[in-house]
Amino acid sequence: MTDFASDFASMIAALHRPRILVRAARCGLADYRRDRDLRRILRLPRSAASARALDTLLAEEQRLETIRTTGEATYSLQRHVAVLTALLAEALVAPV
Repeated sequence: MTDFASDFASMIAALHRPRILVRAARCGLADYRRDRDLRRILRLPRSAASARALDTLLAEEQRLETIRTTGEATYSLQRHVAVLTALLAEALVAPV
């Protein structure tokens, strides 16, 4: 396993999120389509390279988690599930 893959695996393992949030994200894996969903989630005109996508997804997920835990009204459960789903899916195809 490369340094990048092991670092990423440890980052994913370190995420402590509510069980129902993770379960919803895992359910979304069945319908996840990288070329369609990643562009929408990252708000980019085309799909990003895997390493860039992972970095962006991790940053966005952390932002959403901060919003969730502080109770801000701008929190979007749907977006958080979508970002977590993409993060899990990208982790499955990340180079090892």
